[in-house]
Amino acid sequence: MTSTHAYGPGTEITLNDGVIMPQVGFGVWQVKDDEAQPAVEKALEVGYRNIDTAAVYQNEAGVGRAILASGLARVDFFVTTKLWNDDQGTDTAFVAFEKSLDLLGLDFVDLYLIHWASPKRGLYKESWETLIKIQESGRARAIGVSNFAIEHLEVLSKATGVVPAVNQIELHPFLQQRELQEYNTAHNIVTEAWSPLAQGKSLDNELLLGLGAKHDKTVAQIVIRWHMQSDRLVIPKSTTPHRIAENFDVFDFALDADDMNIIAELDSGNRLGADPATAEF
Repeated sequence: MTSTHAYGPGTEITLNDGVIMPQVGFGVWQVKDDEAQPAVEKALEVGYRNIDTAAVYQNEAGVGRAILASGLARVDFFVTTKLWNDDQGTDTAFVAFEKSLDLLGLDFVDLYLIHWASPKRGLYKESWETLIKIQESGRARAIGVSNFAIEHLEVLSKATGVVPAVNQIELHPFLQQRELQEYNTAHNIVTEAWSPLAQGKSLDNELLLGLGAKHDKTVAQIVIRWHMQSDRLVIPKSTTPHRIAENFDVFDFALDADDMNIIAELDSGNRLGADPATAEF
């Protein structure tokens, strides 16, 4: 659905708790704090209203400075941050959340995620219970997880009855995680793609280049559009001003069924990041 909300141009997705979220966001993973401010300022300038950061990125302060400099009203932008693994636990999660709010300069975030299940720690259920309390306090409008496999999601739902609004996972043309996506959809969890462009590895793929030529768009624009038409949230990252703008210029064309099938066939199951079932940081 085309946006009629204060978020401005673009499309939106309604989460399972009724919170409305801009579908195309701006990610700042691996962006230094002093580089985050100009990058986010540019993103907000060209129309992004969904900014994704995390405590472990160590750039929440830069993101906060950019938001303040933009002059946007609080209702006009959506911010996600994440609980890092070292801070999992009942009380430590509260402390970490408060620190993130302070660094961002915000009274609340729109979405708060557990960054990884980190199953050997065995603390993600307790952490989820804390996130539920944070949401109930109004300081996080929505709560979810990142890098959770099906078995981790089932632990949360069985223990608390509260299903995450979002599961942010590695997802790109070469790692499509169909089983996990289907599980998310069946349980009313929105899938959000990190590394949506395969960290640039999709940009020289011949089939994707062909689709770019067909639509007179960049490969990045083709892949972002593929995510959108698959009903996913997507958070491309760049610190290059013209690419930041290009990655948001994805609302004036559509992929057809043949295009979508071509991209579906690129799935090789190859991860660029860690496997959530075994990842421990």
